[in-house]
Amino acid sequence: MRTFVRAADRGQLQHAADELGVTQQAVSKRVAALERELGVRLFTRTTRGVELTLDGQAFLPHARGIVAAVDRAVGAVRPGARARRIDVLGRRSAQAVVLHDHWRSRPGTALDVVTLRVDDPRVAAAAVRAGEVDAAFRTVTDPAALPPEVRMVHAFDSPLELLVGPRHPLAAARTLRPHELRGWRIWVPGIAPGSEWGEFYDQLATAFDLNVDATGPHFGDEVLLDVLADSADVATLVGARDRYVWPAGHDLRRIPIADPTLAYPISLLLPRTNPHPGLRAILDHLAGLPAPPEPAWRPSWATPQPGAGHRRR
Repeated sequence: MRTFVRAADRGQLQHAADELGVTQQAVSKRVAALERELGVRLFTRTTRGVELTLDGQAFLPHARGIVAAVDRAVGAVRPGARARRIDVLGRRSAQAVVLHDHWRSRPGTALDVVTLRVDDPRVAAAAVRAGEVDAAFRTVTDPAALPPEVRMVHAFDSPLELLVGPRHPLAAARTLRPHELRGWRIWVPGIAPGSEWGEFYDQLATAFDLNVDATGPHFGDEVLLDVLADSADVATLVGARDRYVWPAGHDLRRIPIADPTLAYPISLLLPRTNPHPGLRAILDHLAGLPAPPEPAWRPSWATPQPGAGHRRR
């Protein structure tokens, strides 16, 4: 099929042979085999070379489409050519925001951002091992549960902020210390058992004696923001880089937490062997992200690795 397209474009079997790196005899045999398969003549010979028959003219656009589709199919599985497929927790998450910043610094970079919709990070690790994604922003908190074919690097730390409505007693604060959150209802709906964020909030609540309430189904960020806007006693925690948008009338407040900073550690899972070549650029971008202000609190399973995911500044 490719030989037929080249011969039709060049009008000379020899020119097609030169492009394809074969002999003119090989081109003639390929065209003849295709004609036998189709049961029609595709070319007529002239003193100048070859010309398409009416059947050849009808067949050419379809042949072009088939050759182009094959080229796209091959490119889709060629690691250096296809888009990097990266899993993030959500489209508004800090991971997605960081990836967007990376893409903006390299316009035109092929990047496929997906959400696996799984809570167990081990399932995400299995997807990396199987090649369903090239990398995943997930943390397997138990190193023994990480498949040997997958490695985990520290990507960056996401400082937490308190998000409250204008009627909340803490709404006027410029910054807060963790102990000032005691006694307030911090509503984080949808914490899934066995998830990395479930373990994070368990340790956070224990470390600072906080009331982290995960009751009730999570009907989406819009519903959560509506509740905060109307409440005088409900707050939630969000990452400093997380992207949230709400109506101007909500007048919600994002308040940094410091002394210590509550740092949510984010890791990147990727294959140990033959990772997508484009992942190096993402790792370099992560390495340039600033670290949260110190002192910082992190969960027990977090082990910052300067140089692997970011460098301290």
